[in-house]
Amino acid sequence: MNEVLVIRGARLEGGDAADILVVGDTIAEVGAGLSRAGATNVDANGLVALPGLVDLHTHLREPGYEASETVLTGSRAAAAGGYAAVFAMPNTSPVADTAGVVEQELALGEAAGYVHVQPIGAVTVGQQGERLAELGAMADSRARVRVFSDDGFCVWDPLIMRRALEYAKAFDGVIAQHAQDPRLTEGAQLNEGAVSAELGLAGWPAVAEESIIARDVLLAEHVGSRLHVCHLSTAGSVDIVRWAKKRGVHVTAEVTPHHLLLTDDLARGYDPRFKVNPPLRRDEDVQAVREGLADGTIDIVATDHAPHPAEAKACEWQAAANGMVGLESALRVVQLAMVETGLLGWADVARVMSHTPAHIGRLAGYGTPLEPGAPASLTLFDPAARGTFTTADLHGRSLNSPYLGRDLPGSVRWTLHRGTVTVRGGEVQEVAA
Repeated sequence: MNEVLVIRGARLEGGDAADILVVGDTIAEVGAGLSRAGATNVDANGLVALPGLVDLHTHLREPGYEASETVLTGSRAAAAGGYAAVFAMPNTSPVADTAGVVEQELALGEAAGYVHVQPIGAVTVGQQGERLAELGAMADSRARVRVFSDDGFCVWDPLIMRRALEYAKAFDGVIAQHAQDPRLTEGAQLNEGAVSAELGLAGWPAVAEESIIARDVLLAEHVGSRLHVCHLSTAGSVDIVRWAKKRGVHVTAEVTPHHLLLTDDLARGYDPRFKVNPPLRRDEDVQAVREGLADGTIDIVATDHAPHPAEAKACEWQAAANGMVGLESALRVVQLAMVETGLLGWADVARVMSHTPAHIGRLAGYGTPLEPGAPASLTLFDPAARGTFTTADLHGRSLNSPYLGRDLPGSVRWTLHRGTVTVRGGEVQEVAA
């Protein structure tokens, strides 16, 4: 049974301070001077209260790649980062392209108990790009899938992409595209530019991302369906999405924390921790995606949490796997890149990391305002804290973080998932589902 909590003096989404009474799995009251006999009192003076964070782009690797991550370990990492729900990408083994696999993932998340794990279904069978997967069956399953993606692979065939957009429209689904023209990125290793030329690494041109986004927003406009752009990373991509929104296209877009902060200059040491898809870009691109997030062109921040075993990164750059873990560090990086630069306030952070991702994914009961009657999923965050990010901050199975040894602001002090305390005083708890 969940304990009764009185959270005292928290700044609601960074605004006025208030007390929050949590009874069971619900926020019972919000106001001043709240009390309840037998309640646990939480001193939240100076802490920002945010709705439990929602990540629209997480790789949990199970089933099939448990050496990298499991639903349980990834869920613990998510809770440590302040998350109450994550959307799990389908690049598992077997691929999440049937009702049976997505229901298995849902059940694994329920058994873990830390966050709600919402499966994302593959667009095509086996993520092979040749024929549509069972979108309708996954949508009608107990998992109620509403987001479909072949992330890791671009749905390159325009006819397949059109058919996917049309099919998903029937049940208010969204196609989340990994925008990467495969012919323009064969052998690519790093953003195409001065750094890749200097290091002798095959370039990854921005146009490989931008050309797919341009095609897909036109397809989405043509069929009147919803399109979501995964991990947008270039200034040109921001311009295309901004143009599409002005035309009334139903397009949303995400940016990762690492594309808000890190640049391709970090590759100069050939450290594979900084190898990622899409690659780290130029400083001009970082500034453009920050501005795009600030002005609403980019809708959300999503982690693209991509765990790998040590051997997949402890090798030469060309042989290393793409990807970074990011659940535990995301909110701290957003504070550094967006809040401390004055581009976003805490209410905006709640919007881009909780309210809007839940809305895009049609996930009921998450991303809701902190008000009486709402589910008790929330995060208490200390923006005044500061410390070096170390392996002690990582709670998943993999350690491939680009922030190890870096000074980052902020600290997640408490996380609640529907009334269950998953993080208490900065420590991840053992929970019983």
